[in-house]
Amino acid sequence: MGEAKEFGYKISRREMPYPGSMGRVRRDEEEGRKISEGDRRKRKDLMGETNVKGDVMKPKFTITNKINNNLLEIERARGFLEAAELKEDWIREMRSEALILEAHHSTHIEGTQLTLSQAQRILTGKPVRGIRSDDRQELLNYKEAMGFVSGYLGKKSAITEDLIKKIHEILVKDVRGGKLEPGRYRRAQNWVVNSLTGEVIYTPPPPNEVPRLMKEFIEWLNEEADVSPVLLAGIAQYQFVDVHPFLDGNGRTARVLCTLILYQNGYDFKRLFSLSEYYDRDRREYYNAIRSVRDGDDMTQWLEYFTEGLKAQMHEVKRKGEVAIKKDIIIEKVRGYNLNDRQQKILLYLLEEKRASVEEIRQEFNLVRRTIQRDFSKLVDLGLVREIAKSKTDPTRYYELL
Repeated sequence: MGEAKEFGYKISRREMPYPGSMGRVRRDEEEGRKISEGDRRKRKDLMGETNVKGDVMKPKFTITNKINNNLLEIERARGFLEAAELKEDWIREMRSEALILEAHHSTHIEGTQLTLSQAQRILTGKPVRGIRSDDRQELLNYKEAMGFVSGYLGKKSAITEDLIKKIHEILVKDVRGGKLEPGRYRRAQNWVVNSLTGEVIYTPPPPNEVPRLMKEFIEWLNEEADVSPVLLAGIAQYQFVDVHPFLDGNGRTARVLCTLILYQNGYDFKRLFSLSEYYDRDRREYYNAIRSVRDGDDMTQWLEYFTEGLKAQMHEVKRKGEVAIKKDIIIEKVRGYNLNDRQQKILLYLLEEKRASVEEIRQEFNLVRRTIQRDFSKLVDLGLVREIAKSKTDPTRYYELL
């Protein structure tokens, strides 16, 4: 167990059984077939006994330099968002985009086959043909669940088993003919399956252990802890997946629970981020980070991965926020310069891309080269843009904002 040199965090928590990876879940009665005894033995040989340890333990991890640095960067981005004067219209637009990304990627991790474009259309109320009804419903359910936990922003009320059951009920309602028992702990053994390979990668605790383990998990979750809420959210996401209390939807429930913990502790980041987008970008890395705890009985690698993901999301949000602020400054600044629409588009392009050549602008906006050269010349004369070139005939000439 490690202690942070800079943040001074240390943790003493109940350790739940070894976690497993996230993916689709199989159980004895699923897909209208029985698992043979030979298949059971094969899976048991592959995975070992179910990892139920019984009593309370301490989750082990070391707060490495990487975790420390990630937490620092997350705090910087949080400070920027709290201090920045961002327009409400921009926040609403980015929040809607983040919700679409989170709902799409979290359900995609679990096996839905929708494209991001299809998800966007569904979540904005537009028709989409030729898709599975369950995929549509899971996406809409996830949006509803995120709306539900948004009601807990900044509220330090205790997280209860009933609250977690409610989140699960929202996530799996009206999916697969109602066979997933929304909001009810499982009464059958299940296995976690890698949705990429179909490999059985984790055997959760038996169903008779679930009530006790969830009671311990809730007690652990509501204890006072001298630990960053970011790390608490990451640990909780991991340990919930370990117990795997429901027949299906455990990965989604864990990710929504993680979001809830961040929201309750003032780390909502204006709801402009999507951790699931980071996970889904490289699912093998995601699975490996989760699996590392089971293999090594240590959460360090998972927490490095988790904080790296949140840091990456915060960097992107911060970048977009800075661009939005600069865009407002530019629009205000050029009002008195009588620029045409084309010249304003060039300025906004430079704001996004940092720099551009005449050829890049020509390709982007399908304009005549000579027209672009005149536009750049005017923008340079007005002191809005500067030209970077080694000579008058430099073929690598480009332009950037002042």
